[in-house]
Parts: sequence; structure tokens; C-alpha cells
Amino acid sequence: MTQFVRHFLLALQFFTRIPVTGRLADWVGFSPGMLRASAAHFPGVGWIVGGLTSGLFWGLLLLLPPVPAAPWVAAIASTVFGVLLTGAFHEDGLADLADGLGGSMDRTRALDIMKDSRIGSYGAIALVLAVLAKVALLAMLAQADPWLAVAALFAAHVTSRTVPLIVIRTLPHVGDTPQSKSKPLAESIGSGGLAAGLLWWALAMLLVVWLLPAAPWTQAVLGALVGLAWMWRLLRRRLQGFTGDGLGATQQVSEVLFYLGLALSMS
Repeated sequence: MTQFVRHFLLALQFFTRIPVTGRLADWVGFSPGMLRASAAHFPGVGWIVGGLTSGLFWGLLLLLPPVPAAPWVAAIASTVFGVLLTGAFHEDGLADLADGLGGSMDRTRALDIMKDSRIGSYGAIALVLAVLAKVALLAMLAQADPWLAVAALFAAHVTSRTVPLIVIRTLPHVGDTPQSKSKPLAESIGSGGLAAGLLWWALAMLLVVWLLPAAPWTQAVLGALVGLAWMWRLLRRRLQGFTGDGLGATQQVSEVLFYLGLALSMS
């Protein structure tokens, strides 16, 4: 249990801006092996980020006047809050992957472009479209059913942080620079780590199903799996493996398609 808590706090430290510092950080410790083990708690980080962002979303829906613009304000504010919590960690991965794959058909050249900290036109377009899609879908869900939108925001954060574990498990890591921050984390994940990640996800889905049993959660999860399948095929075909940026992009695409699957099932 002690190792479980340490690995979870290390994942929280790595994937968010939530402070794990001072004596707590000393107790948690650090090693490349611990960082690899912390990947199993990626969905657990989704519990924290999703819980906080959905709480803000719910609070704003209650406090704002009941006008058509209210869901949009709540959706924008919760999206901004999520970016602040994570330091745009996954959005940065999406932008870098879009720049790399859009900038060159050559695998080596694409990997080099992805290491450039500057954002290009492909990355900017991908970021804008992803953020707009999330805000629009959340606002639409809130207009249809506010409680469903709140639960979906939480479940989407957990689910979209679970599907990258499948990528880690089934594709090789191709981030080939020693200074790559993703390499110690993302080289591989064992069966035990994958099972722990799936347990985090299963508990989250049990919670939302218990709260809203009539909601079309199966379709939402299927949407996220479509995003996983598309990103898995793209990474295998273009890069012959995955990078940390590829994992971030997978999270973003799966989150958007989770909302889309839910919205389509309500039409």
C-alpha cells in the first residue's frame, strides 16, 4: 500500500501542477523504475483532474443565471481550469504530434520536428480544433442534461487517461533522445500495471453508472475506443511506435470522442 501511494503521488507530480513538494516529495522518492510504475496510476490522475474540473463545472452551472450562455461559460472555465491543473501537458503532446506528422512524411524527420519546442501551423490548428470541440460538446451536453455533463466530464478524464496504457502495452517506445522526459515513463507497462490502471477506470465507471444508470455510457466508452484505435493505427503506421507526445495526443482525441459518443447517442 505504501508503494501504491508513492507511485500515485509520483504520477500526480509528473502529470499535473498540483504541488507534491518538500517533505512529501522526499517521502515519495524518485527513480526511473518508480516513474515507470507510476504509469499505472495515469487513470488515477484522471480521478483528481476530472473530479476538480467537473466540480467547478457543476458549481458554475448552479451559480450562473439560467441563460443559454451559462453552459458555454461553465464549459470554457472548466476547460481552462483543467489546462492549468495539468500545465497543458497533453495539449502540448497533441500539438507536437500534429506538427511532426503534418510537417513530414519521413519518420525520422517527423520525430525531429516533434522535439522542437516551437509550435507550427499544424499544431496550432489541432489545438484550436480540440479545445473548441471539447467546449462545444460539453456545452451541448449541459444544455441537454446538466448532471450528465458533469458526470461525463469526470468519466472522460479517467477514460482518456486509461486508453494510452493500451498504447504503451502494445507498441514500442520510439522516443530515442536521452533527454526525452517521456522515456523513463513510457518504455513499457507490465500486466500488473495495466490491471491497476483498468481498476482505476472500472471504479470510475461504476461510480457514474451508479449515479446515472440510464445514461448511454457504453456509447461514450466506444467513442473513446474509436479514438484509441485511430491513434494506435496512426502511431504504428507513421512512427512504428509511440512517443510521449503520441500518448498526450491519444488522451486528447479519446476525451473528445468520449463526449461525441455520448452526444450522438442522445440524438
